[in-house]
Amino acid sequence: MNSDDFSDSALVVLGHGTDLNAGAAAPVFQHAAELRRRKIFAEVREAFWKQEPQIKKVLAELAAPRIFIAPLFISEGWFASELIPRELGFEIENSRFKIRDDGRKTFYCPPVGSHDSMTGVILARARGIVEKFPFPRAPKPGDTTLFIAGHGTGKNENSRRAVERQADLVRAMNIYADVHAVFLEESPRIADCHALARTKNLVVVPFFISDGLHTQEDIPVLLGETKQSVGQRLAAGQPAWRNPTEKNGRLVWYSPAVGTEPQIADVILERVKETAKKSSSPSFS
Repeated sequence: MNSDDFSDSALVVLGHGTDLNAGAAAPVFQHAAELRRRKIFAEVREAFWKQEPQIKKVLAELAAPRIFIAPLFISEGWFASELIPRELGFEIENSRFKIRDDGRKTFYCPPVGSHDSMTGVILARARGIVEKFPFPRAPKPGDTTLFIAGHGTGKNENSRRAVERQADLVRAMNIYADVHAVFLEESPRIADCHALARTKNLVVVPFFISDGLHTQEDIPVLLGETKQSVGQRLAAGQPAWRNPTEKNGRLVWYSPAVGTEPQIADVILERVKETAKKSSSPSFS
């Protein structure tokens, strides 16, 4: 079987979902629509864990002989790599999720955010926001400190590890003056950016899937905006952060979440291809 032929397969782009923020689901629909447009799969569906359409309902409706579930999550944390696959009936063997076979083969891919190519997505976000707002002129990366902002949680160390790994990969490229991983709920904190930077120019890229509460409200406030000014901008339909903004003597650019970058559709496809290829090897059961 050709592991790159998905004409017999259904793809499910799986998001966390929430009833608290309507925009949180947008990246799932965005990337599913793009992959549907490419006509690679027999069917492409959106599904969520905490909102409609629910993943279990979507899976029950699919008739394709092969189904690939691609979790649109940032890290191999509790939800993406423990709770959801367990609730969907997947077993782990040799650090892999076994194929679920009930007359059709269902594959559970690793989360999109932990893929190596996310480094390119981060760089695209950082480069794009400075090029879009070059005032007074776009600084060189060598004169800029890049911050990759993640959530972080004491519940699962993989949440932090995914962000730190990306910071290490970008730092090794020697593109920016320095690169730091910073977090909402762990140290170093996002509010520490100004103290950590050794350059006047800062670019902050939120390593989140959607532009929701954290990226649109929490992080701008931690970077130095007031809750009132952020609320007023959002109420007026404006971005929460004006690029660039001067804070503590530094110019700060703040990008949209990585999960809304168009390249994510390619990362999803790579995850599916890798899973299909591994499943066809003799050692995979």
